[in-house]
Amino acid sequence: MSVTPADQDKPTTRTAASDAVTGQERPDLQEAIQAFVDSGFAGIQMRVHDERGEWVGSAGVRKLGETAKPAANGQFWVGSTTKTFVATLVLQLVAEGTVGLDTSVADYLPEFGLDERITVRMLLQHTSGLYNYTGELDTDGTFVPGIPAMGKEWVDNRFHTYQPEELVRFALSKPARFEPGADQSYSNTNYTLAVLLIEKVTSRSYAEEMWRRVLRPLGLRDTVVPGSSPEIPGPHAHGYYRYQDAGEWKVVDVSRQNLSLLVGAGDMISSTRDLHTFFSALLGGRLLPTPLVDEMRTPHGSLGYGLGMFVQDLGPEHDVTIVHHNGGAPGGYGALMISTPDGGTTLTAGLTTGDSTIDPAQEFPKALDRLIKAVFCGEG
Repeated sequence: MSVTPADQDKPTTRTAASDAVTGQERPDLQEAIQAFVDSGFAGIQMRVHDERGEWVGSAGVRKLGETAKPAANGQFWVGSTTKTFVATLVLQLVAEGTVGLDTSVADYLPEFGLDERITVRMLLQHTSGLYNYTGELDTDGTFVPGIPAMGKEWVDNRFHTYQPEELVRFALSKPARFEPGADQSYSNTNYTLAVLLIEKVTSRSYAEEMWRRVLRPLGLRDTVVPGSSPEIPGPHAHGYYRYQDAGEWKVVDVSRQNLSLLVGAGDMISSTRDLHTFFSALLGGRLLPTPLVDEMRTPHGSLGYGLGMFVQDLGPEHDVTIVHHNGGAPGGYGALMISTPDGGTTLTAGLTTGDSTIDPAQEFPKALDRLIKAVFCGEG
């Protein structure tokens, strides 16, 4: 079925009605997502699966200047949540014996002249030491931008198409942060290299492999590897970006953006339903052998990052562990994908920023903490 531009912004009556009912059934969850809107986000859509069943709800607005809530089944840019999908593809190749987890990446991609000590595991675990092509913190804590991913420069270039090889070569032109395996530092470069690895050993595109191996088997109809297309193809909430231009604050609708800037590291589109289906299937052993899933959810280093996901204990007072990979597009959109390690309880959400003068990032940690404790610790 084709979707016209007019249909893309149109919430369905069924979705709006079901949201109203389910929101009343779990007022603690509705209040927890409203806290995100109160902190400055334009809107949020969320889905929770737990022992009480499925809850779906939304808060805020779908589009500035309107009153309709975001559609709970809408699509959104998921940002770095993409990394868990890409790690899954690589580990499927490991399970098949096509790729060695502790084999040098240079064996597969000799054209980049990579340090031969960098292994596939180090890419997935962020222990390669490779410079992050979207920017890094300097030794004094100052952020030094890389390829434009924020501010007016990103806004002006947000439809530019980047090639993954271009991103990697830019990163390799910068000094490594540390010797391979000596430390841990989150770097988008690792996952763009992982995509090039997938394409090299399969002789197929990253998008085709994602479709063959994950999206089609799980029936993920809302999940897209968009390439250079700036379009969210289905119904969606609008995301906005607030930035300074010549000393003046401006707000622009960035629902359309070309995320070839973050190939394999943050370029995918999905929905709360598809993120739930994917994460619960992955953690439940439907996509990988159990030993590899165990490796994914084993925390490593200062980040507590396994292979494609974070692992976090919620503190001794709760005795609860969660695994997650949240994400944010350069502007306008955020995603939450959080679960118990067995996939039994999941929380998936899409968020949009608006024109608030409050920096949502300052209030986001408090709202997220409240939400996690409501879902995984029963606090409300």
